[in-house]
Parts: sequence; structure tokens; C-alpha cells
Amino acid sequence: MTKQSFSTDLVRWYAKHKRDLPWRHTKDPYKIWVSEIMLQQTTVSTVIPYYKRWVEVFPTIHDLAKAPLQAVLKQWQGLGYYNRVKNLHKAALVLIDEHKGVLPKDPQLIRSLPGFGPYTTGSVLSIAYDLPLTIIDANVRRVVMRLLALPGIADTKQDSKINEFLLKVLPTQGVGDFNQALMELGALVCRSKEPVCNACPVARYCLAYKEGKQEIIPQTKKKIIKEIQAVIAIIKKGDQYFIQKRPSKGLLADLWEFPGGKIKEGESKKKALIRELKEELAVQLKSSKHLFDVKHYYTEFRVSLSVFACSLDTVPKIDATHKWVNFKNFSKYPMPSGSAKIIDKLKIYLTNK
Repeated sequence: MTKQSFSTDLVRWYAKHKRDLPWRHTKDPYKIWVSEIMLQQTTVSTVIPYYKRWVEVFPTIHDLAKAPLQAVLKQWQGLGYYNRVKNLHKAALVLIDEHKGVLPKDPQLIRSLPGFGPYTTGSVLSIAYDLPLTIIDANVRRVVMRLLALPGIADTKQDSKINEFLLKVLPTQGVGDFNQALMELGALVCRSKEPVCNACPVARYCLAYKEGKQEIIPQTKKKIIKEIQAVIAIIKKGDQYFIQKRPSKGLLADLWEFPGGKIKEGESKKKALIRELKEELAVQLKSSKHLFDVKHYYTEFRVSLSVFACSLDTVPKIDATHKWVNFKNFSKYPMPSGSAKIIDKLKIYLTNK
């Protein structure tokens, strides 16, 4: 294999077969950056509508930086991994203050910004500025492990060998297209299951293909999915509903939700509801009625939410993190996807009541 032949075959295939994605129609470093952050641990089909809405609402770094965090979180609602968007917002503020709202070309400066690790730095700077930087994500890891027939699980322990290979085949020009081509190859052809080797432009260089090991490289890692049961309290006053803001650190930080929480081992749903309302709001439950259940899936756990209409002995206190909100104004408050599902089901329930 020569550096030129490998990169030429790969990029030529990419030019013919790449997907028509909105962020591939721009060289604006900001928009490329936004797309790369959104695409981390999220499918392309999910990201497309979010990206289109985002660049309409926040078309420039200046627009993002001057927006309040709650408005930014609202645009992100449903994408998950909210630290991504918080770092995006923080980095935009730094860029306005220190770099006149322009993403610098210097990798060291970029790495100092919130949310910029090796992958994001390499992807944004290679695509936007054609800098000779490698990128390693899940797709690239799988492709190179098969090319080199590397045994083991596709994790960061493989990255030094993968990076060594990439540096050998990285072209002198068109690095952005080369990097995107590697990721596209992993997404469309060199898939985790049922790779389409007969359509692969670099199959002739692939040791796993030659050895018939492409289905077992890399080894799969078994995921343990935790099952979580939780109770949710719907507290109503007139046409308004009580919601509360989560802490600024931890899971789903700064998002709004209905009161409630995880059911402890050996605890009934009613006892869990009583305990959660007492702990969170310092109120006593008078009565409750089960409305419906909602299931929601996260990366490492599956949650079953039992939703109850609740009446209390006293009215919960209102402050900056506790609000009464009607249906019309729910859209102003960024919420986790599970809470958004509850609102949708609540609308259906009330309509059919």
C-alpha cells in the first residue's frame, strides 16, 4: 500500500458516494464545529433537523454567545449529553472575548477551549482549514482495526496504533475530505454488523478481509443496561402545572422537569411518591391517581416513569428554580426527553378525558 494510492481510492469513492448532509455545504468553521458537536454519540438522521434549526436561530458565534443558556439548552432539547451544548456556549463566549468571534487555526489554542478534545480539534480544523490532523472516532477505529486486522475491542487503547497508521496515509492536501471519507466508509460500508466488503474502495488493503475476519474484528463489548423505575408527580393549580429546575451539575443539569424520582428497592410507588415530594418540596401527599406510564431509553439505562396526578397538603414554594407553567409556556423551558414525552402523553390524556 502506498500513501497516495490508499488516500486516492478512498477520497475518489467519497466524492461519488458521500451523503448529501447540510454541514457539507459550508466551510464556515463555526457551522462545522456545531455539526461535529451534535454528531458526537448521536445519529446523522437525528442531528439533521437540529442542525438546520440551530443555524437559523444561532447563525454565527456572536448569536450563540449573546444568547442566554436557557435558550441555548431549549434548542438542544432532545439531543441529550447536555454538557456538549454547555461547552459549546462557553467556548463561544471565550471566542468573542479573546478571538473576535473567530475559531483560530492553532490546534493548541483550540484545545484550550471548553469541549475541544483531540477528535473535535482534528475534525473541525481539518475540515474547515485543511490542517493535517488525524481524527479517531468509532467509525474510524473500526475501519482501521479491520485494515490492520487488530485484535481486541474498539476502544482508546487501540488509538496509538490507529493514529500511527493514519499519519502514514494522510494526504498532503484535502485532509478534511480524507477524514470525512474514513468516517463515511465506516458508516455506510465498513459497518459494525454485516460490512459490505464488495463495495469497499479499500478492500484490497484490508487484512481482515483477506483473512476472513471482518465479522469478528473488532470484538464486541457487551453492554449492561440498567432498569430504573421512577415516579413522577403532576401537580396542578388551575390551568398551570408545577415544574422544577435540576441542579447546575450532574445528570441533565439545568433542565426543567416534573417532581419525582427513583423508586428505592422494596419501596412501593406510592411510598416513593410520598418520599420524593417530602424530600424535594417539603410537602405531604394528600391523594394520588395513576395517569399513565412512559418508557425512555438512555445509553446505559432504561427508565420506566409512572406518572401520577397529585394533590398536596400545601402549595409548593415558588422561586427561580420552581415554577407554575401552563401548556402554552412549556416550550420556553428546556426539558429532558422523558419529561417532553410526559407532556405529550398528558395532552392526549386530557383530550380523551
